[in-house]
Amino acid sequence: MGLLTPDQLESFNSQGYLVIESFSSKDEIDSMVKRMEQLVDQFDPSSTASIFSTKNQSAENISFFFEEKAFGDDGNLKQPKQLSLNKVGHALHEIEPAFKKFSSSEKASGLMSSLGYKRPVIMQSMYIFKQPGIGGEVVPHQDNSFIYTEPQTCTGLWLALEDATILNGCLWAIPGSHKNGLVRKFFRDEDGVKFDRPSPSYDQKDFVPIEVKAGSLVVIHGNLIHQSFENQSTKSRHAYSLHVVDTVGCKWAAENWIRRKVEPEPLYVN
Repeated sequence: MGLLTPDQLESFNSQGYLVIESFSSKDEIDSMVKRMEQLVDQFDPSSTASIFSTKNQSAENISFFFEEKAFGDDGNLKQPKQLSLNKVGHALHEIEPAFKKFSSSEKASGLMSSLGYKRPVIMQSMYIFKQPGIGGEVVPHQDNSFIYTEPQTCTGLWLALEDATILNGCLWAIPGSHKNGLVRKFFRDEDGVKFDRPSPSYDQKDFVPIEVKAGSLVVIHGNLIHQSFENQSTKSRHAYSLHVVDTVGCKWAAENWIRRKVEPEPLYVN
């Protein structure tokens, strides 16, 4: 299950990303979407007013993060909490059975095995809402900047829980950009978190849209330059995202912003 064909591997190595259509079944998607609806219903927004930031979160529990545009000048939400959240992260794959079932499935493990991973672990998971009208832009970046191993081994798995289109904020990427190496690192020190250098500027005409149907999986090389724009449509663009690293022959960087007290369980050991 989930093993890539030689053509798929060649495409991934050439482009830096791969779309696998119908990777997830409707039942799988429905179970994750329904469970997230329950979690959001149970969530009390007055308990936190956190806008997503790498300074105020743990990778070992479940936290709720709002869109920047969700709050009015009075500090209150401008619309229901269900339409105000940016994302929920970062341990859904460990704590919530519906998400754990998908994340540690044979097809996910088979995919990582076919990419050459010896002892892969999921470092974080995120449920991304991309809300209608206020779903914010994600600027061009590389996943290896944030989830750094030596040598670099991060791969992103981005599952579309709803159709992702240009109108509602699909992913965009620069094909082949992963071959140019890591541009900059995001790290934590005694003063907080920061990048080691400014972001380069990119030519928007180099990006291509990755429009996918619900159930499609986008596999993202850790050095691929990718982004998404604001959702300016009336339809949300829910997605479930995982970041996987290997733990054989590579080292987790001590200065990474993610600090874990407990070592994550591997998907498998080869």
